[in-house]
Amino acid sequence: MIRSLYTAVSGMINLEAKQDVISNNMANVNTNGYKEDELITKSFKDVMIQNRDKISGGVNVPNQLGKLNLGSRIDGTTVKFTQGATQITDNTTDFAIQGRGFFTVKHNNENYFTRDGHFRIDNAGYLVTDSGDSVLGTDLTSGATGPIYIGNGSLAMDGSKNLTINSVPKYKLLGADFNDYNKSLEKAGDNLYKGTNPTYNNNLDVQNKALEKSNVNLTDTMIDLMTTMRSFETNQKIVKMIDESMGKAATEVGKV
Repeated sequence: MIRSLYTAVSGMINLEAKQDVISNNMANVNTNGYKEDELITKSFKDVMIQNRDKISGGVNVPNQLGKLNLGSRIDGTTVKFTQGATQITDNTTDFAIQGRGFFTVKHNNENYFTRDGHFRIDNAGYLVTDSGDSVLGTDLTSGATGPIYIGNGSLAMDGSKNLTINSVPKYKLLGADFNDYNKSLEKAGDNLYKGTNPTYNNNLDVQNKALEKSNVNLTDTMIDLMTTMRSFETNQKIVKMIDESMGKAATEVGKV
C-alpha cells in the first residue's frame, strides 16, 4: 500500500511540473519566435520484490515475487524548434527567419541568440531588440561584425538579403546555427538563448517586413492542459483512497 502511494504521488509531481510547462507555453502563444517547451519524464528503475516465506531445508530463504515499478520522474525539458507561422507586418525593422538559424545579439557584453526579429532603431540610431540589445551584423565594406548603425537613414532589405541604408547595401545580418539545438542552446529569458559552439554565417534566409510567430498551437495546448489536469485529479483521488485505507488499517483492523 505504501508503494502504491509513492507511485501515485510521483505521478502528481510530474503532472504538476507538466502543468507549469504548458501554462508557460500558453502565456507565450503571442511571443514572436517563441519555441514551446515539452516536459520529459522517465520511469524509475524496476525493483525486485521478495519475501522470506519460502522454506528450504527447514529454514526461510528469499523468495522473489517479481519486479515492481514505483512510477515516473522528471528527466528535464526539451524545446520544440519547429517553424512558427509567418505574419506580414509591413514594418521595415521586422525580420522573420525561414528555416534554420538565429539572429545574433549583444546582451550583457556576450553574444546571445534569438528567433524574435521584432527590432527597432534606438535613439542612437542602432538596430536593437525590444529589450534594447544590439542586433549584430557584418559590415559589407570592412567585413567586421558589430552593431548595425542606421542613423537617420531609410532601412530596407534587397534581393540579396543585404540591409540597405538609403538604398545602399551596408550590412548582412549575422546569423548563427548549431549542430544540435537542444544540446547547444539554453533558454536565458527575454526570448534569448545562450549557445555553445555557434557557427556564424551571413546566409540567413530572412524575410523582411514579417515576423515569425510562436510555434505554440493553442488548441492542442489547451487539450493537453485539460488532459493533464484530469490526470492530476485522478491521482489525487487515488492518494485519498490509499490514505483512507491506511487509516482504517491503523485504527480499525484487528479491533475487538
